[in-house]
Amino acid sequence: MAVHHQQAVEMSFIVRDRTQDEEVRRLAYDIANTQANQRGMLLGWLDLWKLPKVESGTEPMAWMARAHGDGAHGDGGHGGTSGNGGTGNGGTSGNGAHGSGQGTGDAGHGGQRTGAGAVMPGMATQAELDRLAEASGKQAEVLFLQLMTDHHKGGVTMAEGCADLCTVPQEKALAQGMVDAQQSEMDLMADLLEKRGAAPRS
Repeated sequence: MAVHHQQAVEMSFIVRDRTQDEEVRRLAYDIANTQANQRGMLLGWLDLWKLPKVESGTEPMAWMARAHGDGAHGDGGHGGTSGNGGTGNGGTSGNGAHGSGQGTGDAGHGGQRTGAGAVMPGMATQAELDRLAEASGKQAEVLFLQLMTDHHKGGVTMAEGCADLCTVPQEKALAQGMVDAQQSEMDLMADLLEKRGAAPRS
């Protein structure tokens, strides 16, 4: 999820510089701040629990396919508070979103492919990020809103997996908060797309 959040921050900073529309810029600012904060918490927890940022030879989010209790700290013993992770090493700002944080493994920014070429749910490809960086005005706004809607759909799917399977209260609470916030943002993005004569891609 830290890798997934990193790309949302990156896309938000890209569109901020490609449009002057205050509604889209404000949404991008909110997404960048929220997801950079959450990413810091996630990476901070991994540091606190002395766990690796990546698991060699395992595709991202592979634990979702396992049986209940087999992934995500099943012993419930990692009781670090969210405050411990807030500063962490995952906070990003400005152009720091381009992959300086730990947890990206062998992936560059963009598709963040690992293992056999899998892409985490909803993530944009490098080609799509390049298109966003080259677009401007309404075209950039529409593409950003469509890409971020796809991104949020993938994020909600992953967060729902943790809300269902994780046993650490802090993790479950953060995951459910992600689900609620991103679903609300998807509603807002659908409205913003409709104002621009467009719609989500799926």
